[in-house]
Amino acid sequence: MEIIAIVGMAGAGKSEAAGLFEENGFKRIRFGDITDEEIKKRGLELNEKNERCIREQLRENYGMAAYAMLNLSRIDLALKKSPVVIDGLYSWEEYTFLSNYYRKRFGVVAVWSSPKTRYARLAKRGKRPLTEKEAASRDEAEIEKLNKSAPIAMADFTILNEATLKDLKREVKKAISVLRRQD
Repeated sequence: MEIIAIVGMAGAGKSEAAGLFEENGFKRIRFGDITDEEIKKRGLELNEKNERCIREQLRENYGMAAYAMLNLSRIDLALKKSPVVIDGLYSWEEYTFLSNYYRKRFGVVAVWSSPKTRYARLAKRGKRPLTEKEAASRDEAEIEKLNKSAPIAMADFTILNEATLKDLKREVKKAISVLRRQD
């Protein structure tokens, strides 16, 4: 598979996993860059409240496949040079859009961690930390409003990320090996 989308709840380790794919020759496309760019364009502070507002507005304007559509040219351009890893697939509609567009070239890796583990990570992270209450609210919004659970359920490979970065690295290498054999 030439295009691997990483999906998981906030704090599960999606960006870490995407970075490991990048270290293994994949070009990373971060869907959240669209949100960050829109926040900067509007002169807003980069925080959870503004991020959520922009994510919801973009989906209201473009539909639930917004981030897949808005990143399509970036993905296509990157594919000319290397395989692609998408950091942060969110909705079922993004999944179906990309799956229909790229067909067998597209796969999904879910990164899963328990809420307890994720909330502890989110509280400690340097960039955009979240309190437990903010993290739980984000979980609720992503499941109820963004249809995020379906792509996790439909993943081609699932990584359990409850332990160390070393364990995550081993699991990502296993995922890359399995997914390359499926080409």
